[in-house]
Amino acid sequence: MKYIGVAAYSGEVKDIHKEKIRVLIDTLSKECDVEDVILLLGGYWGLMKYIVDYSISKGFKVVLFPPLEREDVKFPSRCIVIRSGSSYRIRSNMLVRSSDILIAAGGGGGTINEIVIAYLEGKNVYVLKNMGLPSDKMELLGNYLDNRRTSVIKYYDRPEELAREVCLDISPL
Repeated sequence: MKYIGVAAYSGEVKDIHKEKIRVLIDTLSKECDVEDVILLLGGYWGLMKYIVDYSISKGFKVVLFPPLEREDVKFPSRCIVIRSGSSYRIRSNMLVRSSDILIAAGGGGGTINEIVIAYLEGKNVYVLKNMGLPSDKMELLGNYLDNRRTSVIKYYDRPEELAREVCLDISPL
């Protein structure tokens, strides 16, 4: 089983976000073995909600790590929900540490935090660019955040290219 963490925006979802996410999830479902992949997200609102609903419709298994402040949200019955009683930042640590890799599908401070955690934990990060969100600025930092090069952060304009690379990364040798 492979665990793909997905960091995503908690705010208002625009049509451009939905279109890029549809392409991303459609490509993941074609290029990866859906039966062998579990998607991990930090909640069920904003862009995360759209990703969860669309991923479930494509047959993916989904695990959610909501923060304590949002544990009362009504979640889809097909999701596994980990109600850990943790704050936003602690739940981000659990999400990333439970993942084999991280897709950053556009977001704000939470998404940026999860990118940094993944890098420091040695997990490759795949960032979807040009989402019109603060995480677009991550590319200014390059592929490595420091000289340790604990993992690589890759940036993609095209969601289908990002999805193909993710599937190659998690495929058995």
